[in-house]
Amino acid sequence: MDVWHLKIFQQVVKLKSFSHAAKAVNLTQPTVSTHIKELETHFGCRLLDRLGRQALPTRAGELLFDHAEKILAQFQETETAMAGFLGKISGRLTIGGSTIPGGYILPRIIGQFLNRHQNVHISLIVGDTEQIIEDILSSRIEIGIVGARIETGRIIQTRLIEDDMRLIVPASHKWAGKNRVSLNMMLTEPFIMREIGSGTRKTLQQRLSEIGIDTSQLNIMAEMGSTAAVIQGIKNNIGISILSPIAVAEELAAGTLKALTVNGMRLKRHFYLTVHQDRTASPLCAAFTDFLRQSSSA
Repeated sequence: MDVWHLKIFQQVVKLKSFSHAAKAVNLTQPTVSTHIKELETHFGCRLLDRLGRQALPTRAGELLFDHAEKILAQFQETETAMAGFLGKISGRLTIGGSTIPGGYILPRIIGQFLNRHQNVHISLIVGDTEQIIEDILSSRIEIGIVGARIETGRIIQTRLIEDDMRLIVPASHKWAGKNRVSLNMMLTEPFIMREIGSGTRKTLQQRLSEIGIDTSQLNIMAEMGSTAAVIQGIKNNIGISILSPIAVAEELAAGTLKALTVNGMRLKRHFYLTVHQDRTASPLCAAFTDFLRQSSSA
């Protein structure tokens, strides 16, 4: 067994397909199958099941996948560290972002960074805040940008970007001509809530709690698992919601959505640069973090 075997296995599990994995690593499908068989022979157990057109890990395969992710991350750190020692900014970096940073902030910054450093490859994982924290703790990603503070001793968070959330309504809404509404008005209107684990939801719960309100007092019509889904829900008159203006900048500019202030409710929050307290940043990660801080303060 070698690192290349684990890389191929990782791709098959992630893509759920031998043929897609073969394309990803520039090998033929029979060659990929041979590598997987060699891994299964090495460990003496079946690692993958073919179910229709999908290749899914067995319980042993799930265990190997978790360890393979960590081994491959450490291998990449080693390569990057050696490149850094030689004065080169190169290698691969995997970072994570919760919905707003991952979907609306990081892509722009990553593009600017890659324009300066041609020998760098960055993978961006987007998920809710809890998923990104879990990926940091399991060493799947080096750093993350999330929209809520997390209470755990193994995570270090520093403020990066300020965000001033607003109550978002469609242009056809009865409040569209207003700049602000009262808290009682918001509590009676049909409302769309983000899913459990979302940084936006956590912040909303905290801000309501500060003024003695529980989220159960909202007139919640639906819960949705992404900001994009909430935006579509607002546009289709399912309800209104609290969102970052960053996520609806195009709609606000076009006038299809309106952003309102809620009287008596503090909606400012921060996005946090988040790392594992026991993990030393690779040279590439350190360079990207410095660039990220500079870009955010510009």
